[in-house]
This record gives sequence, structure tokens and C-alpha cells, in this order.
Amino acid sequence: MVNFGNAYKLKKLFQRMEQKPTINYEDFEKLDLRVAEIKEVEDIEGADKLYKLTLDVGELGERTICAGIKQHYTKEELKSKKIILLANLSPKKIYGIESQGMLLAAVDKNNNKVILIQPASDIENGNIVA
Repeated sequence: MVNFGNAYKLKKLFQRMEQKPTINYEDFEKLDLRVAEIKEVEDIEGADKLYKLTLDVGELGERTICAGIKQHYTKEELKSKKIILLANLSPKKIYGIESQGMLLAAVDKNNNKVILIQPASDIENGNIVA
């Protein structure tokens, strides 16, 4: 008997692993990638994989995002960590919270390892990633 839930998950995983279509430079220019610092990390009621993160994005102010990294990082590991934020992603309600962007992370093909993309050295919050 085939477990269609697992088959669906495998299909989605393989789709994510395929190379995306080529984009032009103008499409890349639309991305607003910024350095952000995680100021607060909170659990989200009913969500076992998500944290609510409050970020300092420098001149852009404070942002709230929901991130599915709970199984990979503790609250203590995330607090004060500098990350890269996709700042101009359309807001989306997740568990009643308006998520105002998306952090960047590298993920292995089995979704077992998630590594946050971070600046190699200290840089001010809000600086542009180019």
C-alpha cells in the first residue's frame, strides 16, 4: 500500500532540489536582501516547527517573521544571531502572525540539516546584501 502523504512529500522535495529556471538580472535586482539581527525568539502556539522571530533590520526597523527552524535551532542559539533576510517578500499570515519576510538558509537534500546564511563578519543591521 502506497502512503500518498510520503509520496507527496518526496515529490515536493525532488522539485525543490531541481535547478530553478534561469532569471535575468532585472529579476535578481528585485530582491531586497538585508542583514538582520534576531532580537527575540518565541514559540508559536500549535506550531511544532515554527518560531516567531523579531528582527532588527536597521533603517527598515523591526520585522516579525515565522521561520520553520525549530527542529534545528534552540531559542538560545538564535538570539542575537545575524542572518540574511529577504525583506521585500509579500507579508503572509501564519498561525495568525503576519510574517514580513523570509530568512535564508541552506538545506540538505533530506531536510535533515538546516544552516542559516550569515554574514562572514560583523556588519550593521539593515545593510544590503549584493
